Amino acid sequence: MEVKTVATFECGIIEKEYQLVGESITANFPEGFPDAAIKVQMDFERRLDEVANWKSKQVLFSPYMSNGIFATYFACLEVDEIKDVPEGMMALKLPLTKYAKISCSNKTVGQGYNKLFAWMGENGHKQKQYNDSCPIEIFYLEEDTEEEVVEILMPIQ
Repeated sequence: MEVKTVATFECGIIEKEYQLVGESITANFPEGFPDAAIKVQMDFERRLDEVANWKSKQVLFSPYMSNGIFATYFACLEVDEIKDVPEGMMALKLPLTKYAKISCSNKTVGQGYNKLFAWMGENGHKQKQYNDSCPIEIFYLEEDTEEEVVEILMPIQ
């Protein structure tokens, strides 16, 4: 039996823009998380078929913003074009941004953040503030598995 490694903790830099459609939740931070994130993702997964022009239903994008008191967390699909946004959902167009990226799993997200911030410090990268960007968690959904690949993207200056 082959053992699949999902928490590689490989770091790198990417530059990308995103067009997303999905739902959001706002909750107290940090005490409301990860429960709020799990809730919005599960609610959104029941509505995936309502989103038009999606690139993949197996890749869930979760951008978020937090000020240390509360956080807004999204569950979205990437789309080719933003149009026909379903009722109760919203569209996000995230501009071209340079991100520090790490690959981990849904069971090692905390460890992933620690390793990503350490790697950023070692390589002279500073987190960009929220004025035109935000961090993104990307979940690669798989059927019948407890551990899935997750990428964390952190905007950098």
